[in-house]
Amino acid sequence: MKKYSRFILASLLLLGLGLVAAWFFYDPAASLKISVPGMDNRKKGPITAGEKVKIGEDFVLFKTVPGIPAASWPRFRGEQFDNINKENLRLISKWGSAGPRILWKLSLGEGHAAPAVYDGRVYVLDYDETKKEDALRCFSLLSGEELWRRSYHVHLKRNHGLSRTIPAVTKDYVLTIGPRCQVMCCDRGSGALLWGFDLGREFQAEVPFWYTGQCPLIDHDTAIIAVGGKSLIIAVDCKTGKKVWETPNPHNWKMSHSSLMPMTLNGQKMYVYCAIGGVCGIAAGGPDRGRILWETTEFAPNVVAPSPVVMDEGRIFASAGYGAGSALLQVKGGSGGFSVKVLQKLKPLEGLASEQQTPVYYGGYLYGILPKDAGGLRNQFVCCKGSDCRTIVMNSGKTERFGLGPYILADGKFFILNDDGEMTIAKASPAGFTVLDKAKIIDGQDSWGPIAITAGYLLMRDSKTLVCLDIGEKK
Repeated sequence: MKKYSRFILASLLLLGLGLVAAWFFYDPAASLKISVPGMDNRKKGPITAGEKVKIGEDFVLFKTVPGIPAASWPRFRGEQFDNINKENLRLISKWGSAGPRILWKLSLGEGHAAPAVYDGRVYVLDYDETKKEDALRCFSLLSGEELWRRSYHVHLKRNHGLSRTIPAVTKDYVLTIGPRCQVMCCDRGSGALLWGFDLGREFQAEVPFWYTGQCPLIDHDTAIIAVGGKSLIIAVDCKTGKKVWETPNPHNWKMSHSSLMPMTLNGQKMYVYCAIGGVCGIAAGGPDRGRILWETTEFAPNVVAPSPVVMDEGRIFASAGYGAGSALLQVKGGSGGFSVKVLQKLKPLEGLASEQQTPVYYGGYLYGILPKDAGGLRNQFVCCKGSDCRTIVMNSGKTERFGLGPYILADGKFFILNDDGEMTIAKASPAGFTVLDKAKIIDGQDSWGPIAITAGYLLMRDSKTLVCLDIGEKK
């Protein structure tokens, strides 16, 4: 009996040791793979080809209010495409004892589409999941009241949110690109539909993973749109909807989430684009308009969200997530032709990189938030010279990390939003990073949509709520 008991005890001991060893050496993530674009086995080709959309078919007028001529943030990254508010207005440095002054807030469809502002009217391309429609919505900046809505039915499935883009607005026009590449142009004031077309059906564009992220551009009443189908870029007259010119796509580059940025070098204006396939410069005017002036495939990630940052002396900063890092490009040339050279190509651990937001170039320095794979500096707000993206000269510190949220420069201060809706007001320069104040604004999640500031008002959102703050300094 004793021998039998010892045998049972020994067996249980061995079984216990085996279980402990199995638990210790078992890796529950061993069979998992990093989720990257392409793993969903999506069929190749334009996913919009099977659905014909009647763009702009529905309209509702709610009310009219007077405009505010001095209040405008008319497109992605503002008037001068640099994400810097240059209005001569004093803004708060502290939230005050009563906390942030929230003027209004309203619910939106799930997504990251941010607003543009023109003459005190706020324009957002929203998605209504109940009605299954893209909706260009116009609100009053002062009250948040909806003034009108132009919409059309299109079927979407939630994919890390739905809407992502920012309208381009001028005195006469408002231009949008929907999640599935439907382009719509309306009269800015009345909301009247001028024209619309489907980039997938008409130009064989493929809808990017996680839907369209490109924000449209209007340049002198001409819509400039990256296609990545049978054409690389197209230019369309905003009044008539007629194609003005197009850029061939000889390498079959695809549409990215990045937006076109204008650049002028030695008298030649061009549009810089980070496509899926490479980076290029397209002539914006003259007899060569629409022609590819230069291109490089030395920086060609599979996913590109940040837009190119155009700097002094022909330098361009390009970046992407998922370990792609960044590249510092140098464009040279003039009437005799242009060339491009990669000065630096860096992994996230080697210098400045950005996964989602586009860095700010100010005073000869680049400011941005490092991605989660940047080692000890991950998610910190950092700064480097525009001529040397390898050397980080300032960082916000281990206790100040910000995730994928947006940031903007106004009145000499950075307003930085983290993923969870907390806004930090900070002074940042090559000499250091100083937090002036911070406050939780929204209790939501995925606060990734770009910030807009105009006339002392700040517009921000999380995945489902748009908020307008009064940030003007009170006398």
